[in-house]
Amino acid sequence: MLPEQPPLPALTRAEGEVVDTYLEILDLLGRINPGRGGDTYRALRAAQALAGRATALRDALTLMHRRGESELHAATLARALRVLDGERRAGLLGLPPARNGR
Repeated sequence: MLPEQPPLPALTRAEGEVVDTYLEILDLLGRINPGRGGDTYRALRAAQALAGRATALRDALTLMHRRGESELHAATLARALRVLDGERRAGLLGLPPARNGR
């Protein structure tokens, strides 16, 4: 049985959209990461989807700004990112460990 995840912190709809879209972008960038290998078609599809998700992220941040939400509450948003596996997903952006001293 898997351990129970901590509850997701309370977020506005726009904050939730920012978190969700940011994580989707991380996933796409992880698929594009040339240091991790894979096939070009998969990377191409991820790159094509990236533009749409970046637009969605921009729209969510624009909505927050227009509503007067002038600050990103880092501690709350970071907690949400951790609950949603953001650390692992962000790890896909870096280079994998070197093999055989390279």
